[in-house]
Amino acid sequence: MRRRAGLVLLAFAVFFAALSPLLRWHAFPRLAKVPPNQYQEVVLEAKPATLLDYTTLKAKEVEKVTIVQTLKGNVEESEKIERSAGRDVVVWDALSYIQGPDGKMVSAIPERYIFDAHTQAPVNATGEMVDGDPVRRTGIEFKWPFLTEKRDYEYFDAQSRTTAPIHYRGTRTFRGLEVYYFEQTIPWTKVPMPKKMPIEGVTAEQIAQTGMTRWYTTQRMFWVEPVTGAPVNGEEIHREELRNAKKMGMSEDTVTAFSGHVKMREDYIVDTVELVKSQRVLVLLLTSYLPWGFLGLGIGLLALALWLETRSRTPRSPTSA
Repeated sequence: MRRRAGLVLLAFAVFFAALSPLLRWHAFPRLAKVPPNQYQEVVLEAKPATLLDYTTLKAKEVEKVTIVQTLKGNVEESEKIERSAGRDVVVWDALSYIQGPDGKMVSAIPERYIFDAHTQAPVNATGEMVDGDPVRRTGIEFKWPFLTEKRDYEYFDAQSRTTAPIHYRGTRTFRGLEVYYFEQTIPWTKVPMPKKMPIEGVTAEQIAQTGMTRWYTTQRMFWVEPVTGAPVNGEEIHREELRNAKKMGMSEDTVTAFSGHVKMREDYIVDTVELVKSQRVLVLLLTSYLPWGFLGLGIGLLALALWLETRSRTPRSPTSA
């Protein structure tokens, strides 16, 4: 009986030992993915900020500028692209809505971001755009890959429609989480006028015809939880200028359109951290807890099987008459 039990335990030991690497290296890359129907809203604020007053055509300091950023999964479009791409795809319809202290719109810039649900690598497909302009992304945006590494990544800048490195600047602790800190600086770059203008009846095409141009620079900062690849905090030191502004009747040739240190609002940081903590456990189950647990169980069962085998071969002591 001991030998039979030892063989059963040996079979289970082999099973769990083999399951450990399979779960980590085979199942995890296929099971871990961004859901196609995800919805997320984040509010950021610049307090104080410099903003162009379109009634006086002069820049002035205001109490705050608010940016509402929404990401909405487009399930119907993702299913269409999946049929031709042959892989799991997520389509995010994003909107960055900027409003002044009076609640009036400053700009509203839509985006469509298409990416691989497992790796977060961009998927170039019809419909990919920023503010109605077709783009072809070559870097990540909004989210890092699962199991983010301590290295630089290529990150897509929606304002300039270009990709540039975002640099790993070290490991930090943020709200009880170990995070990787990344920075990207976009130098002064000429960028398109927003399609939606805050002045009624004035279009981006009309402004372009005057010769006035829009320029932008930013220092972008992210605190990324590496297991999930989700940013738990983000900030930007952001500046925009209108150049050749005298052609639009302004008193100066270079006018600040917007300048401020943009930060996530506190309540959204709290909600984001709590969400990431819960999702982090699910990823760790597939990458750490279960694989190491199964490996430990396999070793324990192997040791028990060997012990029973040794006991079964130990000769019994003869009994005296």
